[in-house]
Parts: sequence; structure tokens; C-alpha cells
Amino acid sequence: MTNSAAAPTGTIDRALRIVETLASQPGGMPLAALADELELPRSACHRLLSELQRCGYVRQVREHGDYALTTKLASVGLGYLGASGIVDIAQPIIDRLAETSGELVRLALVDGDRLTFVAKAQGARFGLRYDPDMGIDVRLSCSAGGHAWLMTLSEERATELVARQGFGEPKAYGPKAPTTFKALMRVLEEDRKRGFSVMSEMYAPGMSAMAAPVQRRNEAAIGVITVAGPLVRLTPQRMLQLGDAVLAAAGELALASTTSPLFARRRGTR
Repeated sequence: MTNSAAAPTGTIDRALRIVETLASQPGGMPLAALADELELPRSACHRLLSELQRCGYVRQVREHGDYALTTKLASVGLGYLGASGIVDIAQPIIDRLAETSGELVRLALVDGDRLTFVAKAQGARFGLRYDPDMGIDVRLSCSAGGHAWLMTLSEERATELVARQGFGEPKAYGPKAPTTFKALMRVLEEDRKRGFSVMSEMYAPGMSAMAAPVQRRNEAAIGVITVAGPLVRLTPQRMLQLGDAVLAAAGELALASTTSPLFARRRGTR
């Protein structure tokens, strides 16, 4: 990263790849391991880390030790979401659905070709609490949120998005995760008939989830609202019982979205 306005795209791309890699390693990574994973020369990786450190986004865990992200990046993201009004709009709706369902409720926003979790509420008061990290991009092929978005798109567009992201390694997801486009399209067709997605042990063993798209009539989905929890509590029957509540929350979010510039920027025709 340089002060030049004509900084090479490759340099920016490398710096962002470093940030994204360190985001999944809160304990930090040694220079050699980071350079090897990103297939970068160690000298180039060190220069980029030094620039990121100078800008306050990276620190060394100890002198000459592993490199880790600081909280500056999280602060920037939270500031952005706060200024957009998304928290004020969505949080009360998410909180109510979490109380109704007794499970984890999350909101993910569509951003180009990506779907990213930005807000959540935990409704579980006892037992297992399912609470994956926020800020991650949703795996479209085997997540309730991904299916809720894909079901609003044409088969061609849905296939394009999944092909670009990939199905991932089967061992990293649940035993019932679709691994072919034919299987995925069959699931999406059932979701469309129902109006919301439902899945058991697709994203993770022993876990289930459901989701509904946040969209107004004749407009593209701007996000999805999901409910997720352990299969022993969030059974297929229970998810069907919660269908009306999830759809109502999605509808409420769609109506309220006009007051947020973050939502409005994502609005468009289908």
C-alpha cells in the first residue's frame, strides 16, 4: 500500500487478502505461514504487513512475533453500520423474532454477489446456543440464508453465484448438504412453494435453520432473515410453525428498509 493514487491493483489485492486471512486467525499468524498460505514472497508480505501496521490495522502480538488484526477494522465496520441506521431499524425486529423462536436470529444483507451477516439476536436461554461468527459471507449452497436469497433469483443467476463461490468441501458441512446443481435446484423449488427456506443438517451436523428473503414486491431481495438452532429443538415441524413469524419479520424489515441508505442502495428491480 502506498500514498500514490496510482497504486497497483495487485498491491491492494494482496493487502486485502492479508486482512481477510488474519480475520480468521484472531491469535495471529507468523510471517512465514501467512506468506506461504497466500503464496507471496516473504519480503513482499513483510512490506505489506508493515504498511498495515503503520495504518493501525495490524499489530504484532509480541516483538518480532505473530501478526494479528487490531480492532480498528471492526470499529470501521461497526461505525459504517451504525451510520447507515441498519441497527436501529433491524434490531428490534430481530429481537422480537428471537424471543418468539427461542433461537438465534440473524440478518444478512445482499452486497453484489455476496450475502453477509450484519446483525443478530440470541433467543436461546438454556442448553446449546448456536452462534457462529458474524461478518462472514454466507455459504450459498448449503445455508438457509443462501437458499432464501437464491430462491428469489432465476435459475441461471443462482447457478452463476453458486458456481463462483463453489460448493465447498463436503466434510466441512452437514451430511445433507446438496453437492450438485440438480440437487440444489430441487431444494430451491420446494423453498419457493413454501415462501421460506427450511433445512436440517445441511450447513452443520445436528443443526437446522430457516430463512426468508427481505424484499418488496417486484424488487430484488436486499437481505434475508434467518433462524438457526440445534435440530433437537428446531425440528422440521417447529420450523413450519415459525413460518408465519419469520415471513412477518421479513416483511416488516422490507417496509422499514426505505429509511436506511444502506438498504436503499441495494434496492433494485428483480
